Amino acid sequence: MERARAEDWYALRRLDDGITAISEPFIQEFYRCNIWHVRGRDRDMLVDSGMGVVSLRDWVPLVTERAVIAVASHTHFDHIGCHHEFDCRAVHAAEAEIMAGPTRANTLAAPYVSDGIFDRLPPEPYCSTCYAVKKAPATRILQDGDRIDLGDRSFEIIHTPGHSPGGIAIWEERTATLFSGDILYDGPLIEDTYHSNAEDYLASMERLLKLPVRVVHGGHFPSFGGERFRELITGWLNDKQKHLQREGEQ
Repeated sequence: MERARAEDWYALRRLDDGITAISEPFIQEFYRCNIWHVRGRDRDMLVDSGMGVVSLRDWVPLVTERAVIAVASHTHFDHIGCHHEFDCRAVHAAEAEIMAGPTRANTLAAPYVSDGIFDRLPPEPYCSTCYAVKKAPATRILQDGDRIDLGDRSFEIIHTPGHSPGGIAIWEERTATLFSGDILYDGPLIEDTYHSNAEDYLASMERLLKLPVRVVHGGHFPSFGGERFRELITGWLNDKQKHLQREGEQ
């Protein structure tokens, strides 16, 4: 398979509200994490950092312009690959151990990473069978209700276990903006990882539905508005209710 050049690996798209979407276009969409850069007055925030096969700091100058806190929505390989490049790293307490000691198994690299997830391979010396996330011990441990302050912007941490035990969503009430990680995006959701939990997933979805969301920036696939947000969660909850009813009738 053809290899991409490092300088072509990342694509940037500037959105409203000082948010820039950073993506890795040569990774197939299902496996491609959305990296979100948020501009603040005193410092910036990076939500997730991609697969880590090409340096963010070397090839995306935007992430080096200001002091930045790199937040992990959770610790699967496609979301924390470049966290080690940043001095300030935040993750929920339930997954701090994974970020400090990542393995191919606990980050899900083992079952998912192969040459087949790429349209072009990363530059040499990348090798799918050798790929592993680098250690990036947290400098800040997050809990539900914590806030990330950028000076002129304040984001609330909402613990959303289900996809993984330390999954979080990041909520800016002033702009009604939600960074939802992998608990919700407009695509096929993953509910059966080794540390997924169905009861937690249900509770997280019910909690999120109460938010007056205007726009959602998910862990995968394109962003969407509040109407689609409510449609996706309501549909998911209805499907779960029907499944439980069928099980009760058997």
